[in-house]
Amino acid sequence: MTDREKHRRDDHRHDDRRRGRDEARGGAERRGRDAKGRERSGSRGRGGPRRGWSEDRPSERSRRTTSSRQVAFEAMRAVREDDAYANLVLPGLLRRSRVAGRDAAFATELFYGTLRAQGRLDAIIGACIDRPLDQVDGDVLDVLRLGAYQLVDMSVAPHAATSETVALARQVAGAGAGSFVNAVLRRIGEDDREGWIAKVAPDRSEDEIGHLSIAHSHPAWIVRALSDALAAHGRDRSEIDALLEAQNAAPSVSLVMRPGLTDLDELIDNGASAGHLSIFAASWPSGDPGGTDPVREGRAAVQDEGSQLMALALALGADDLVRAEDHRWLDLCAGPGGKTALLAGLTLEHDAELLAVELQEHRTQLVERAVATLVEAGAEVTTRTADGRDIGGEMPGTFSRVLADVPCSGLGALRRRPESRWRRRPADIGQLGGLQRDLLASALDAAAPGGVVAYVTCSPHLAETRLIVQDVLRRRTDAEQLDARPAVRAGLLPQARDVELGEGPAVQLWPHVHGTDAMFIALLRRREQD
Repeated sequence: MTDREKHRRDDHRHDDRRRGRDEARGGAERRGRDAKGRERSGSRGRGGPRRGWSEDRPSERSRRTTSSRQVAFEAMRAVREDDAYANLVLPGLLRRSRVAGRDAAFATELFYGTLRAQGRLDAIIGACIDRPLDQVDGDVLDVLRLGAYQLVDMSVAPHAATSETVALARQVAGAGAGSFVNAVLRRIGEDDREGWIAKVAPDRSEDEIGHLSIAHSHPAWIVRALSDALAAHGRDRSEIDALLEAQNAAPSVSLVMRPGLTDLDELIDNGASAGHLSIFAASWPSGDPGGTDPVREGRAAVQDEGSQLMALALALGADDLVRAEDHRWLDLCAGPGGKTALLAGLTLEHDAELLAVELQEHRTQLVERAVATLVEAGAEVTTRTADGRDIGGEMPGTFSRVLADVPCSGLGALRRRPESRWRRRPADIGQLGGLQRDLLASALDAAAPGGVVAYVTCSPHLAETRLIVQDVLRRRTDAEQLDARPAVRAGLLPQARDVELGEGPAVQLWPHVHGTDAMFIALLRRREQD
């Protein structure tokens, strides 16, 4: 044995004896944790086990948690530390950990649910500890969130939720953290969700926004923006509870049929069912449809029905609105290509060619993959990596139909991207506004006289939707806004044609009304020359 190995052995023995003395005196919680809930001594940092730990020891094996909870924790850590996207990080972790079936479903619900409920969970956790949350170690805080969600929002037996979460804390941060987590979760388990909301949320009669923010786990500025958007689109502000609840519900999976490449019968044979709104939609029951032949071969894809309707409003609904020679179409902000593929499929019926522009090269490649099977079927699609703001100047008066699906805050897709609500800031809206104005102006410049432009966002925020359109139209005399409602109806299934589309002329979809992401569309036409 080398000297280094002897010293390491002696250090381990010393640590074990010291921990035994502390626990015998009842001082493990006082001595074993630092201010952030981590074990002070014997920790390797970054969630590593303490020195002397071995999963081969029976006493340690009992402290290990289930793989589904471990996967949920690792996904939480990736979102927090690496700014990972929830929908991208979880599938890879499930595959690598070989978690499937009911365990995968549990991990998915736990991970996404905890992200959505994070604001409310933090308020509850904050009421149960004697320090600010920013003084709690990030790993330990994520473990607490996962445990609190199981106790407050899931039908997990309290004993199982607590014991498994404590085991997870010991696994990632040491025994001291486990004791800390155990104490906090026992306090949280003393009440249910409604009881905790009554304790930690402001009284609604005195601070409605603050109350809704905690009760529905949305930042206050988003609650206020959504309430304003409801009112501006002629809806009652009292719908805000239903809207926030819908954004906290796990969305169903929708498929889109690539025009001419598959049909509903084939998708039903592969396990799907009929869609609810879009004529090209199908519903998938649960899980990942990527293994089915239509999706694997690029003849179908996952796409929200609201997103489908935005593309169909231009590709089908604008037939009676276009007054220009209708053979050149433009997708100004094409990545990742879902709407581009719908447009491409429908160019065949119009004998048109499509130019798909995307700023980032890797997203251009996604567009090319999305349209590959349609190109093989005869669609004329050209992709180009360029700044959409330049296209109007480079190719003025060229296109009969232009889709400007502009970058936005994504507040309309919070149910799919739960981490976004905690990352976005009010300042982001203002920063995006200039880009959105420039892209819409470029789209109008690129449109031929009599051509139609669809301005689309996945956000209901007024500063990204109606105000952008109004501002751009105020600055120019060569464009007019059209009623988008008939164009949107053109993409609806017959049984959905009477669905409520608001007062016009723009259309705002809502999760609690339409069951889709909160997509917005305004149709504008370049005035014909005298």
